[in-house]
Amino acid sequence: MTDSAAGGARRSTGGLIFAAFLALAVATASAVATASAARSAAQSRGQAPAFPCDIQTTERIVAVGDIHGAFDQFVAILRAAGIVDNRNRWSGRKALLVQTGDVLDRGPDSRKALDLLRKLEGEAQRAGGRVVALLGNHELMRLVSDWRYVSQGETDAFKTADSTDLRERALTVFSAEAEKTAKAAGKPFDPAAYREQFMKEIPLGSLEMRFAFEAKGEYGAWIRQRAAVARINGILFLHGGISEPVSMMGCEGVNAAVRKDLQSLPVPLEQVASLFSAGETGPLWYRGLANEPEATLAPTLDIILERMKARAVVIGHTTVLPGKITPRLGGRVIQIDTGMVNGEFYPGGVASALELQGDKATAIYLDRREPLTLSSLVGAK
Repeated sequence: MTDSAAGGARRSTGGLIFAAFLALAVATASAVATASAARSAAQSRGQAPAFPCDIQTTERIVAVGDIHGAFDQFVAILRAAGIVDNRNRWSGRKALLVQTGDVLDRGPDSRKALDLLRKLEGEAQRAGGRVVALLGNHELMRLVSDWRYVSQGETDAFKTADSTDLRERALTVFSAEAEKTAKAAGKPFDPAAYREQFMKEIPLGSLEMRFAFEAKGEYGAWIRQRAAVARINGILFLHGGISEPVSMMGCEGVNAAVRKDLQSLPVPLEQVASLFSAGETGPLWYRGLANEPEATLAPTLDIILERMKARAVVIGHTTVLPGKITPRLGGRVIQIDTGMVNGEFYPGGVASALELQGDKATAIYLDRREPLTLSSLVGAK
């Protein structure tokens, strides 16, 4: 996959479709969209959450990497880690659950995974625990209308009894505009061919999904409040990684820059490349901490950690196959994306979670627990 949101967004037709869809929203006053916007507005009133850059806890920290729509595997690993019970209710007491982004795309059940995370936020808080759900590059891709990795199951999850009617009304608006444009250019227009292509590119449920991830949509509003980086007990958690130039910004600075990007969306596709969040060295896309040889990474990592006021960094994004939580440089970098969605995407991938408590670290899998020796935790309380 190209390490840039901008490249994919420029190639995707999703942005053009979405722009037209927003016009449709005004023209048709869709009841579905109105209801979704009303719900999300009620949910998102008030200030955005404070950046999680100075969390201290003596409780367990459980970190889970990329989900990519693998809801059943996500639930299974949360149960194995003692975070939810057999009814998917919070059972982690005062534990802190970190999810490092990429809930979306590839697998079929990303909506269910998002709903579970949002539910657990409230349940954990009431129990004295906490859920820190961070932003991944695939969440950003959804917000900039890059639909290349959206699965049919994800679209199907948004289908309603009104989906056929909504799509027909959208077709009427789009087709009329396309015919008008063709006539103005002196070109022929084939309504039947246009309809065939439209039905192929706009499956049932896709319009509702696009509304839901718009700025005031049910999921769009929630995602736009996610932080990119958390620092907990001196350990950084994020999706991609921190590059040396970006480390000069510190935890608060990185989060502020990403939040500014999110609040600016949607932007024209040609402007996506200028977003801090879309850059290959930004926190959602950077792979250097995972891919650079340890010998050359070590001195740069010292600088990064010092600037970020951290002793270690936990990352997702770059999948480790066969699936195994992998410490680098004595545990100063810990990779936790073990290809949970598995199948055609990540053969050999597994569900996993990293558990940290005091100076002990454990890799949790569905069939076992493996202690990890991490020098970065020596002296931790």
